[in-house]
Order: sequence, then C-alpha cells, then structure tokens
Amino acid sequence: MNKYSIKDYIDLLKDENLLKGEMNCDNILQKEVNLVSFNSKEVEEDTLFVVKGATFKVEYLKEAIQNGVFAYISESEYEVDIPCILVNDIRKALSCVSAMYFNYPGETINVIGVGGTKGKSTTTYYIKSILDEYSKSVNKKDTAVISSIDTYDGVENFESHITTPESYDIQKHFFNALNSGMENVVMEVSSQALKLDRVADVIFDIGIFMNISEDHISPIEHPDFNDYYNSKLKMFKNTKNAIVNMDADLASNTLAVARRDSARVFTFSMKTKDTDFYAYDIRKDGFNTIFMVHTPSYDEEFILTMPGLFNVENALAAIASAYLMDIPVDIIKHGIEIARSSGRMEVFHTKDMKIIILVDYAHNKLSFEKLFSSVKEEYKGRRIVAIFGCPGKKALLRRKDLGTIAGQYSDFVYLVAEDPGAEPVIDISNDIAQYVKKYTNNYALIEERGEAIEDAVLKAEKEDRPTIILLTGKGRETRQKYGTEYLPCISDVEYTEKYLAEYDKRHAND
Repeated sequence: MNKYSIKDYIDLLKDENLLKGEMNCDNILQKEVNLVSFNSKEVEEDTLFVVKGATFKVEYLKEAIQNGVFAYISESEYEVDIPCILVNDIRKALSCVSAMYFNYPGETINVIGVGGTKGKSTTTYYIKSILDEYSKSVNKKDTAVISSIDTYDGVENFESHITTPESYDIQKHFFNALNSGMENVVMEVSSQALKLDRVADVIFDIGIFMNISEDHISPIEHPDFNDYYNSKLKMFKNTKNAIVNMDADLASNTLAVARRDSARVFTFSMKTKDTDFYAYDIRKDGFNTIFMVHTPSYDEEFILTMPGLFNVENALAAIASAYLMDIPVDIIKHGIEIARSSGRMEVFHTKDMKIIILVDYAHNKLSFEKLFSSVKEEYKGRRIVAIFGCPGKKALLRRKDLGTIAGQYSDFVYLVAEDPGAEPVIDISNDIAQYVKKYTNNYALIEERGEAIEDAVLKAEKEDRPTIILLTGKGRETRQKYGTEYLPCISDVEYTEKYLAEYDKRHAND
C-alpha cells in the first residue's frame, strides 16, 4: 500500500476546503504516515490520529500519543505536545483522509449501494446472490457485502451492529475486498451514514432508492421526516447509475432529484408499465412466487423461492441492477431463485404444518405493513401471532406504528426485548402496548424472547386453527444491546428450531 506524507494529507484537506490551520507541522511535512486511526486503542508507531466522537476525551489522545501517534486531525486544538491539523468538519475530514490512506479502493472496485426505508438488506443479498453466481461461472471471487446483517470483505466476516459503518471502516472493507481479488461490493446505505458523511467519498456505480416512510426520527437521529428523507436523497449526488422505485411514496420528487444529481437514471415498478423495468403476471405457486419481468431488452419469467409477495419488489431492484451490469439473464434467474438473506423471511414449520414461524428482521412501519398484509393474503385462515419489540431511546415513532399494525392484524401479540440499550424493556413494551390494546386485549409483555417464543408455540398447539407466528426484529443475530454493550444471546432462529422440534417430538405418534 502506498504511504502518504503529512503534507499530502494537508494538501488533500486544503483541496476539499476542510483545512482551518496547521499547528507545529513544519518539521513533519515530509514524514510518512504509517497508519490513520480514529480509535485510540488501535494505534501504532507513526500514526496520524483523527479526533472524533461526542464522547471523546483528551485522555484518549494522550494515551494514543504514548502508543505512537505523532500528529492529529481535529476541529479543536488540545494541550498536547504533538502537531495538530485543524479542520472545519471532522466527519468529512475522516472520510477523505480514509479514502486516501487506503489508496482510493472504491475507484477500482464496483460499488452497488441500496438505500431506502425498507428492503435494503434483502435487495442487497439478492444482488449478492446474482453476482456470486456470475463469479462462479467465470471463476472469479465472490461478492463483498456491507449490511445490517453481516459484513464480509474477503478478510473479515462478522455479524454487523449498524447498517453502514464509519467512513474509515468502509474504505478498509473496500481495500480488503480489492486485495482479496473481489470485483464487486454491495452495501446498504443508511440515512445516518448519508447525514453524517460516512459515504461522502464513496462513488456508487449503481445506487438504488427502494422507498421512503417515517423512521429513525428521534432526538439522536433525525429531528423530523424532512431531515430523514433529505438525508436519503444525498445518495444520488454520489451515484453514476440511479435506480428508482416508482411505486414508493414521493416517487416523483425522488425521481426529479435523481435526474438532477445522478449521471443516468432508471425506474422500476410493480404497478405501472411506464418504467424501464416492471414486474407483471405475479402469482403464487405453493411457497414460491412466479412473475414476469420486462426489461429494455427482454421479457422473462422469474421464480422467487423466498416467501413474501412484497419481495418481488426487492427482486425487481436486484434484477435491474444486474441488467445494468450486463449479467446474462440465465444467471440472473438462477441467482434470484436461490437467493436467501439470513434472518429474512425464513420459514420454519412443524411436521404437521399446524404451526409456521416466519423469522424476519422487519422493524419499521413500512416493513410491518407489507409483512402483515402479505401474510394475511398468503396464509389465509391462520391465526396470526406477533412477537416483536422496539429499540431503546431511538426511532420512537416505531412504537406507535408497530403497535398499531400488530394490533390490527394479530390474534395475539408478545412484546419483547429488542436492543433496549439504556431504556428499561418494561417501559418500551408499555409504550408499544398502549397502541396494541386499541385493537386487541390479547397481548403479553415478556422480556425474554425465548420465553415468548416457547409460550407462543405452546398456545398455538392447543388452538383449533393453525397458526403463523411472525417473529421479527432480530433474525439470526446473536447479540442483544443492553446499556452500551452487545451481550451474547440465543438467536430467534435457534429458539424457533428448538421449540418446533419439541412440538414434533410430542406429536411424533399422532
């Protein structure tokens, strides 16, 4: 990896109109930077340290200096005996400095970004499935992914805690992927990442706008819907080929911004044929969904084996992306057919089919509306049981939205822990419950997810009608946030498999 000098970084910040001043840098201008870091625990000899974060303390910088930091970038000067590079926007500074440090890997690797309120992770994994199938066919490496579910870059592979990581980490993942021989990375792009300039130096070869609905509105995220929506729209400024869902709310405005800010714009729909890509003749065949897709070059039939009629929308976005990348249609079809997203619309059932448990990450208004309405249509006659919670101290509107939707559609609702953070679970659950009980008194507050899942299965066992249990929010995650820590936990999938197996054992001789 090429190494840059302090002067190189100063010149970069000056070119980006971020530089406010240089304190005592004259004697180190030609010194090469061995490492750029914003984590005081991860420094080494000849590190350029970036001071960021609301909880930063000067003690962190002093500790870092003892371990090899010789200069720092900051919005403020601290009383320490090393040179300082002052900037007017530390987040933008971290973004551009990180891109330079890793030798601008995003300029070489193809980057596909997926934005919107709902469907980001499913669409991301549909695209990855198609690209992985293509890579196999030409003996190339698979596709890197940065998502709310997990992160994989050819070097690192881990369960994610946030949707889109810090700008430094994004560039690191691009660098790892490129040096692992990968040609493509597909990533979810969150509103927070756009608002806080984590992707300021990412150019999306393809940028997808799935939809928009109120979410992430709270004192620590977005103060109102306009801030949330406008943050989402920022993705188009960094996009070469934009793909816009014309079925979404505010689609006309979104399309206008895309046409203004992106080099090329394409549209897709499940409702109108006045788009570049559209789905039609959508029908169910058992658990499968079969549909036709029109593209600028062909009309073909596709099979989606992942349940949920609404997933046709996600598949259509993925198909449009693959089309723009010149992937052969037979590979696109196979990639869509075998596509899976860990913890997304995973179906488990007892051997007698009396109980079906659908595990999904659905966690906001739009995803709940589509999930519950689709389940009511696809699993007619079944009791609907919901098991979910809401995170602590953020996305506060979700409590009303999810409580209302679950109350309207469900025969029974369990309110459980879902990354409560520093807020007591009972307070979160009571907040949601006030909206649930406007529609049903059949609900229970049980903090432990496993206990609620077991109770739901036992109650369903005694019912005359078959049941579908919608277990949402955590999927295959094995960490639960309490306070500021992510503590180990048993995943929803593991609990599901355990209690359904116990049911099958009890009914083995029926």
